[in-house]
Amino acid sequence: MALPQSATIVEVGPRDGLQNEKADILLQDKIALVEGLANAGLSMIETGSFVSPKWVPKMADSAEVFKQVTRKQGITYSALTPNLKGFEAAMEAGADEVAIFGAASESFSQKNINCSIAESLARFAPVIEAAQQQNIKVRGYVSCVLGCPYEGDIAPEAVKQVSKQLLDMGCYEISLGDTIGVGTPLKTQLMLNAVLQDIPVEKLAVHFHDTYGQALSNILMALQMGVNVIDAAVAGLGGCPYAKGASGNVATEDVVYMLNGMGIETGINLDALVQAGDKITKALNRSNNSKVANALLAKG
Repeated sequence: MALPQSATIVEVGPRDGLQNEKADILLQDKIALVEGLANAGLSMIETGSFVSPKWVPKMADSAEVFKQVTRKQGITYSALTPNLKGFEAAMEAGADEVAIFGAASESFSQKNINCSIAESLARFAPVIEAAQQQNIKVRGYVSCVLGCPYEGDIAPEAVKQVSKQLLDMGCYEISLGDTIGVGTPLKTQLMLNAVLQDIPVEKLAVHFHDTYGQALSNILMALQMGVNVIDAAVAGLGGCPYAKGASGNVATEDVVYMLNGMGIETGINLDALVQAGDKITKALNRSNNSKVANALLAKG
């Protein structure tokens, strides 16, 4: 299959990236990160999440980030909202779009959100209903699509089933997440082949963690299969809580560099993106997990 001419990157650094960071994060640094990403040309920015601060303390000030960030026209500032209470808080804070998350693994669902996959989907029904009443788009995440820390390999059929249920419930797009980063290109191909039997390719996105260094290879496979929406986190923010010392999300800079080199349009200014990543990693006093950023910054 011919490669897509353009690709959309959904920037998840301010949410999926920062929520796993060990260091304390100042509100001002979160706001500067979101604004820096917007200025670099990212059109979809996951800005925060409205979950219990007891479970995800790093996201406790998400409402303030949404309220204080200087918004740019044409950019979607989205929030993760696992329940109706979270959805209402996100609306109050001015989120443009919301996301819900299911899992392809029963064990992961039980350990992560204390309920079965079926129960988790039932919990999302009121969120989707409320969103539809307010003309707010809902994105669906499916975690553990290529492996689970408790069950190991996950059947592509299980991924297809959960994805189809989320789509049928009203999600406009399904983001398929390799939460622990164990996937390889062949596994990615088999999983996508199964999902594509029931879901049109334009409704799919991919979300790869780079725990074992496979993320870019997996993204290339997805692109070759027609998927052109990719989740990534600037500077490779976030760790993998299930693999000690492992890197987290694939770095947005590395994805953009690869897409640029393949002639796939993203609308993103790589130099500005590198600066935004450099700024937040310095604020967090952590190393930058983007190979491209490290190479470009070393050039000075």
